[in-house]
Amino acid sequence: MHKKGRATKIFVLMIYDVGEERVNKILKIGRKYLNWIQNSVLEGELTPATFESLKHEVRKVIKDDHDSVIFYIWRTEHYTSREIMGLEKGSREIFI
Repeated sequence: MHKKGRATKIFVLMIYDVGEERVNKILKIGRKYLNWIQNSVLEGELTPATFESLKHEVRKVIKDDHDSVIFYIWRTEHYTSREIMGLEKGSREIFI
């Protein structure tokens, strides 16, 4: 589905728990696509094709018998809300 020539985007929340030796690799991959929010949590809007690229890169790094990466997907960020208690750690800017 396209709107005025633009690809439809989805809102993705990525949460990971991986072996210590893979944490930096997963964070680096995640930050190529999403905004870092706090330890092991990233979020942002992606096209479905870009989301597939993210998953492909993550799949190449994780160990299926040890690591866990969870993606929550919404059609749009407009149907989500956030309530933060304490220190807000991340930002909504993507660093390349």
